[in-house]
Amino acid sequence: MTDVLDLLPPGDRLARLDLAEQALEGLVRADAYRATEAMHCRAAVADIFSDADGRVDQLLHGEIFDVLDRANGRAWGRARRDGVVGWVVLDSLSSGAPLAAYRVAAIDAALPLNSLVVEAAAGLDQADLQPIGEFEADLVAVAERLLGRPHELGARSSISTDCSGLVQQALLACGLPGPRRSDAQAQIGQAISAADIERGDIVVWLAPNGDQDWTGHSALVLDGERIIHATGGKGVVIEPLAEVEARLIADGFAAAVFRRL
Repeated sequence: MTDVLDLLPPGDRLARLDLAEQALEGLVRADAYRATEAMHCRAAVADIFSDADGRVDQLLHGEIFDVLDRANGRAWGRARRDGVVGWVVLDSLSSGAPLAAYRVAAIDAALPLNSLVVEAAAGLDQADLQPIGEFEADLVAVAERLLGRPHELGARSSISTDCSGLVQQALLACGLPGPRRSDAQAQIGQAISAADIERGDIVVWLAPNGDQDWTGHSALVLDGERIIHATGGKGVVIEPLAEVEARLIADGFAAAVFRRL
């Protein structure tokens, strides 16, 4: 029988030796258990840090963060939209989990793409917004609008992004589940062969070291020969699939995995 914890990567369990969320009582050992407090991001973007203060993710405006602990001006909890656990500066959060009416659909608005808003706010035109439930139809078209955006590890917005963040934001803009990490993106949809790839397919090269946070390199297929991805030193670019494959294989990554939604 599958244990409920098998459904969560260890880094996404809201549990430490001293404290765990109440839902995990009886499933993990901890000195104490506590209910989470729903808060939401009031900044345009807020970084999520690991215990070592390395950025592992971000919250976009309006996204919910379930808080379990507070210390030194930070809140420890889990991002509800993509499940990543870490620390967020408290000043970037407000209490509650308001129900969004719109998501930001523009890439040059006052708030980043896929931010969640209750109502049109200062600096946001109605043309910047789409009602919740209305989505884009083409993953690649979303990613192409972000060409030239800088690559930053742990980022996942239309301001800057890492590789899996780019794929995640395209998925969310199209109303599809958006896992944060490359290894999870390599599991969605159906497996296809390299010979059958077409526009909109996902390609992932899994990392060689089993790193919990940076589990691989993700991209979207532009056509049979090219991909669009976010990569260090270049940002969001279009490159030949064969060149990227050769570069990553030389760095020890696994051969490409192709998935179709």
